[in-house]
Amino acid sequence: MSQSYSIKIFVPDGDPNGVRTIEKSNWNGAGIVIPRILMAATKGRKELQQTGLYVLVGSLEESGLPRIYIGEGDPIKNRLDQHLTNKDFWNHCIAFTSKDSNLNKAHVQYIESQLIATAKKTRLCVLDNKNSPTLPTLSEADSSEAAGFLSEMMLCFPLLGLGVFASEETQHHQTPLFYLRSKGLEAQGRESSAGFTVIRGSKALKAATPSCPSSLIQLRTALVSNGVLAEAENYFEFTQDYLFLSPSTAAAVVAARSSNGRTEWKTKDGQTLRDYQASTNNG
Repeated sequence: MSQSYSIKIFVPDGDPNGVRTIEKSNWNGAGIVIPRILMAATKGRKELQQTGLYVLVGSLEESGLPRIYIGEGDPIKNRLDQHLTNKDFWNHCIAFTSKDSNLNKAHVQYIESQLIATAKKTRLCVLDNKNSPTLPTLSEADSSEAAGFLSEMMLCFPLLGLGVFASEETQHHQTPLFYLRSKGLEAQGRESSAGFTVIRGSKALKAATPSCPSSLIQLRTALVSNGVLAEAENYFEFTQDYLFLSPSTAAAVVAARSSNGRTEWKTKDGQTLRDYQASTNNG
């Protein structure tokens, strides 16, 4: 069972769209969210003067996936100064460091490598990183400390609007399996608190309907490009469990048309997702 925890978000300038600092209960880490437009005004903050990790976050691409860049700095500020001139896509930065300054260069290199590997595995974003850094050589104790810091960061990201690191292991309150059958093909999936996951091996129609929205076509194209959907003779197949933000988006990708996932995903007994939720809430 997951442990409860609290996150404290402080808005120092009184602007909810401005700078925000993050603290988590029983953790020595400290986070900060900075809009790009406010980087110059916040460059003196202590969080940026220390060794740490950061994620640059851009707007949604045409495929509907956000573009991100994951990096580390010693200190963070120097790297962010570089990215102001050499990376145009990002709109805000999420950075984490340690309150007690115990996070060192090797720690953040370890965490950077793990974050990049996770983003490549989930494929929920367009990753701007061109290289995959190797894990540094750490003692058993340092590896444990870095892994622990990373696990705490992972709990903060979704609350800051960044869900690209979500995995099947981190999703809770899952429903039973649901099925979507279309033109002889079948897909399986389940809803969770994070969204709706289509299960590996599920089939999706290859040919989109004439009325298929362009945004859906772009998303399906992106999923083929990044390897989530593998092309077969007359269908696509999911190569991994893949999380969508909603059951309707998942159903639309499978059926290659606009879809209402609440009515199209059904249990083995034919109960729709909508009816299942209604019966669960009334039970």
